Amino acid sequence: MEAGASHMYTSHHDKHRCFDETRDGTLSVHHVIPPLPRSIQGNFHIVFAHARQLHPTMHLIFTSAHQYDVFFVDQLSTCIPFLRMFCGKRVVSHCHFLDKLLANGAYVEDQRGMNVMDWLEEADLILANSKFTARVTKSHFSSLGHQLKVVYPGINLAAYISPIDPSDPDILQVASSMKKNAALAIEAFAILRNKDQNISDMRLVLAGAFDSRVEDNIRTLKSLVELAHFSGLTYNIIAPLQSRITIYCSFLNFTTTQHSGLLQARSTLTLLYTPANEHFGIGPVEGMIYGLPILACDSGGHIESIVDQPADQRTGLLYNPRPSVWAQASEEINLSETDRKALSQRARDRAQKMFGMEAMAKSLEEVLEEAVSMGPVLRIGM
Repeated sequence: MEAGASHMYTSHHDKHRCFDETRDGTLSVHHVIPPLPRSIQGNFHIVFAHARQLHPTMHLIFTSAHQYDVFFVDQLSTCIPFLRMFCGKRVVSHCHFLDKLLANGAYVEDQRGMNVMDWLEEADLILANSKFTARVTKSHFSSLGHQLKVVYPGINLAAYISPIDPSDPDILQVASSMKKNAALAIEAFAILRNKDQNISDMRLVLAGAFDSRVEDNIRTLKSLVELAHFSGLTYNIIAPLQSRITIYCSFLNFTTTQHSGLLQARSTLTLLYTPANEHFGIGPVEGMIYGLPILACDSGGHIESIVDQPADQRTGLLYNPRPSVWAQASEEINLSETDRKALSQRARDRAQKMFGMEAMAKSLEEVLEEAVSMGPVLRIGM
């Protein structure tokens, strides 16, 4: 195998819903289809998720594991002890927000499951996407014997360039599920419009991926429509490639190009990021790439990407997630042209320095090299 090459093994790869790099040959993807369902009559999601990961793990162990110097595990950690024991190679695990287990769209606490995951998370090195995620993980997994290393997600800055269609003044919110708390944006926007009739030409755009197969997406859209109606906001729901909207509140299932177009449109005033205690939150960084002022909740991983204080370093505002507070903050963040230009430049500089692909690649390479330097793992039978 070519030196420095990376191969990806996965049990699921939908070429219609994936990153371009996994489809165009940039990454070598081994799609090992497991002979197992995702669930049985809507039950046993977690059990089958673990089993479906072990299938490509066994394929890797018995076919090509000897080619690789180190394994990087994402998502579930079920495979970690098998890779270490049977392959004798070090494992780096990317730890997601693991204080809860997500099953069938609902968060459930299960201490017995946590104890199993406690054992499985004993990789050689464990990465977190923010200090917040690292802190939450350590608080739930008392057996972790070493500190988690933080590697911030990287964004391909060059990909955020697309044609735009200038439109009416916007406040942009990106959301797709109930836990994203997009209702906060609608309630704050309604307060703002009732308070100041001079902003009647301003609109709120709720833009996110909608999948009719996901029950949480269906419930979220229904609740947002009901809230917009209750708040006295006119609204429309549109799908990709349809004409632009001219109403006050819109729900948009958008494409990547439309995403970039909304973020970089001259008329877009602010990016509202409503989730609280989000593990990292890529949305604020995307807004920063385009120099947008960010209004976000004052908790979670995104307080590491957004700078609120001191004012001369500010890239956005962090506030308690209350509609009245956010309505007031939406007025505050409507900056003068001079202040907006200064904030925009600070935001772009911070996004490129801390969250570009180069920064992530450098950090990740250092971690992988550290893992290899630990030497081989004592294999079973040796």
